[in-house]
Amino acid sequence: MRRTFDLSLPEISLHRCMRAARRVGAAIGLSMSILAMSPAYADVDVNSADEVALATVKGIGPATAKRIADERGKNGAFKDANDLVDRVPGIGPKSVANLQAAGLSFGKTPDVARKDARPAPKAATR
Repeated sequence: MRRTFDLSLPEISLHRCMRAARRVGAAIGLSMSILAMSPAYADVDVNSADEVALATVKGIGPATAKRIADERGKNGAFKDANDLVDRVPGIGPKSVANLQAAGLSFGKTPDVARKDARPAPKAATR
């Protein structure tokens, strides 16, 4: 004896739609929460950023940002990560690697004019 199920088409369709809607809702919710937790990876240049911008890098608090800005103000731009490690107390090789992974960069070194430097010659005009 064979059993047959009498399921009409609208019941199956409604059930499948509800199940799909729950799955889609869960997927959207999960992806939104992952996006909200992920950090924004905007590079912060150690040689041009102010204390507030430096403090946005994960691993740099207000005190460390102040030490970085003060050292940069006293002795000029940082050449590279090793220069930052050598000049700023509390930042070691391991932490500077983590800071670079979090978005700290050493790209721009501003041209600082020396006090005894002559002004650049003016371009010749025709």
